[in-house]
Amino acid sequence: MVQPEQVKDAILRALPDAAVEVEDLTGGGDHLQVKVVSGAFAGLNRVRQHQLVYGALRSELASEAIHALALQTSLPS
Repeated sequence: MVQPEQVKDAILRALPDAAVEVEDLTGGGDHLQVKVVSGAFAGLNRVRQHQLVYGALRSELASEAIHALALQTSLPS
């Protein structure tokens, strides 16, 4: 189980300018919805944007602390 704040912190270490929202969908800490808004996504397609976030969460995903991740990425408006 991973805490939403841990997920947010991991993303912010990789993307310091990001605005990050993490929602625990089931209360168990393993099914999360994450929204990330970052200028680092400029010029990147959606797949590459998601890869940046997945990279930030590598250890959480590898240890299966996160079972399901609904991810939305976007540029600041």
